[in-house]
Amino acid sequence: MRDFLNGLVRLRRGSWEMVATIIIALGVIMLMQPFALWAFTYSFVTTLIGTVMFIIVSHFPE
Repeated sequence: MRDFLNGLVRLRRGSWEMVATIIIALGVIMLMQPFALWAFTYSFVTTLIGTVMFIIVSHFPE
C-alpha cells in the first residue's frame, strides 16, 4: 500500500495506470447495470475519462 501511494505522489506509471484501469472498469459497470439511470447516463463520460487518463499516464516514467 505504501508503494502504491508513493507511486501516486511521485507520478509513477504503475500506480496511475491502476487508477485509470479502475476508472475504466467502473464506467463499464455503470454502463451495464440496469438499476440507476444516473449511473448509465455518466458511464460513457467515466469510461472516456479513464481512457484519456490511461493514455496520458502511459507516458509517465516507470
